[in-house]
Amino acid sequence: MFLHVIDAKYIEKYRVKVLFNDGREGVADLSEALTGAVFEPLRDESEFSLLRVDEELETIVWSNGADLAPEYIYYQAFKGDPDLQEQFKVWGYLASDFKVSNSI
Repeated sequence: MFLHVIDAKYIEKYRVKVLFNDGREGVADLSEALTGAVFEPLRDESEFSLLRVDEELETIVWSNGADLAPEYIYYQAFKGDPDLQEQFKVWGYLASDFKVSNSI
């Protein structure tokens, strides 16, 4: 199954509520993605907040041509989920330092 963004709503401070085609919904903090020339204008929150879901690309895009891979957005939304750690490793995201705490 290919992962796609179905809906996205800007919340605040580079955080986006996202719905994926697998039915999962979460909040992704995308502030770490704002590096490089194409993302520079999006450091302005008013510009960042103008995100939309492109129906053809099926991910979040901005009017300046910037977009993010759905897998990256999914990782940012669910990186704390222990059930998804193996998938994140397959995708190449640094989830190997994830630890589950059993302390009370």
